[in-house]
Amino acid sequence: MLCVGVDIVSIERIEAFAKRFKTRGLRRFLSDSEISLVKTPSNIAGFFAAKEACAKALKCGIGKELGFHDILLSKSTKGAPLLQLTSEKLDYFKVQDLSLSISHDGGFAIAVVAVSLQS
Repeated sequence: MLCVGVDIVSIERIEAFAKRFKTRGLRRFLSDSEISLVKTPSNIAGFFAAKEACAKALKCGIGKELGFHDILLSKSTKGAPLLQLTSEKLDYFKVQDLSLSISHDGGFAIAVVAVSLQS
């Protein structure tokens, strides 16, 4: 079964959050390795949207079943965003494959996640 999730975030809102709470705030939803990848507020917003879109694709949202730190983001050698779940959550949700796309424009970051689940 294929499931899709999408999320859109105001870059300005994420930038204000990052300025106010700095790295301590970013650690609420990003790991240290993810923080090392973000260079701009639009990157941070894109990563936030990606994690929210993943949770929506899995039909659970961020909460008891799935936390921000269960969703792992990285980049390919070409700079494309990559998405993975912890092995525990891959098994829990019966995930076969994940795909992520992030875009930024007009003060917003949007992410789309497609998840292929075992039948």
